[in-house]
Amino acid sequence: MSNKIKSIGILGAGLVGTLLSLYLKKRGYQVKVFEKRSDLRKSNNEGGRSINLALSKRGIKALEEVGVFADVKSVLIPMEGRMMHNREGNLTFQPYGKEGQHINSVSRSVLNEHLIEAAEQEGVQLCFDHTCTAVDLENTTISFEHNGKESTEHFDLVFGADGAYSQLRQAMFRTNRFNYQQFYIEHGYKELTIPPTESGDFAINPNALHIWPRGKYMLIALPNLDRSFTCTLFLPFEGDPSFETLTNKKSVQSFFEKTFADTLPLIENLDEEFFENPTSSLVTVKCYPWVKNNCVLIGDASHAIVPFYGQGMNAGFEDCFVLNKLLNEFDDNWDKTLNAYQQLRKEDGDAITDLALNNFIEMRDLVADDKFLLQKKIERHLQDAYPDKWLPLYSMVTFSDLRYSEALEIGKKQQAIMDEVMNRNDIFENWESLDFEEIVNQL
Repeated sequence: MSNKIKSIGILGAGLVGTLLSLYLKKRGYQVKVFEKRSDLRKSNNEGGRSINLALSKRGIKALEEVGVFADVKSVLIPMEGRMMHNREGNLTFQPYGKEGQHINSVSRSVLNEHLIEAAEQEGVQLCFDHTCTAVDLENTTISFEHNGKESTEHFDLVFGADGAYSQLRQAMFRTNRFNYQQFYIEHGYKELTIPPTESGDFAINPNALHIWPRGKYMLIALPNLDRSFTCTLFLPFEGDPSFETLTNKKSVQSFFEKTFADTLPLIENLDEEFFENPTSSLVTVKCYPWVKNNCVLIGDASHAIVPFYGQGMNAGFEDCFVLNKLLNEFDDNWDKTLNAYQQLRKEDGDAITDLALNNFIEMRDLVADDKFLLQKKIERHLQDAYPDKWLPLYSMVTFSDLRYSEALEIGKKQQAIMDEVMNRNDIFENWESLDFEEIVNQL
């Protein structure tokens, strides 16, 4: 395969598709990217749909490698930790890591525009308003509908970077021995907005990810460059309360007064946004293999995850980073590269899927729990005292290069140790007199 690969087609000009096109074009391949939507730069159609993302180390590393991070840096807003809002409106701040460590709020569309621009400048051919109608895995051809006309294009290699509902993956689904698992969590999400104050400033602290944890549901808010916040309400589809029960302005107002009272003066157009913005679902996808003939899945197409670890985009960017590293290692031998790529990244894709689902429980419920907060304090103490031996799970995932699968395994061991520590009767009164060295040595 390796000597024959010259032309590469990519389905999807989203974040992962455009980053991948940059990597491949820089390696000298002919790259053509197809996107069913219009060019973002001419018609921004992202409203009400996962506008904000959290860029962290894994994603930054990939952007740096293709030379676009310097441009992107100016559109990032650092978030140093979680700011919890209880029902009474009292605030508790929980840092994400050591001093100076932060994740970055970034607009999906703004970041995507930067990547589209960079890809175009590099010489990548971008085709917008092209709806994929069929993929032939045997012949590596893709059929499209564009402006009412059908066309088919042939490539030496095809990547599906076309998201959770990937057309390329659907073609693989119909082949022999393709394993596929999909499930939706019971919660959906809806986006709302906290506008800037009358003086044009942020209404709440911009350097934090704000969480209103309420057990079975939660509200979060991330800062934007225009000094507004994008809020996301995660709520079950059915039950009480749920999207099913919030059917009119009165029920929405009553729900927010009882549950998120401190947001009511901040979210100016609650009624309009609640009923105008879509209620979206949250899907998890696991599948294997990711490679069939010369067709390859990458990003959400291969491992769609829920957004509760802020790692969906970072995981997709890391797919591109790892693929490029393997191409270096195997001197562009695609057979060896793709075999290693899917084996390595499948394991890590499964791990971050599990981590993201677990973090939902932490965010909506545990962050308001005194015992959980004490555990985090003890873990920070362990990290400060023994930085080479104890790195909290969140830091392993967000601020390190450790594989997701390794972070998950170490995290399980750490939690088992911490469960024993936290079960001590006098833990609240005497945590500072714990034998921290003994705790670390158990790991």
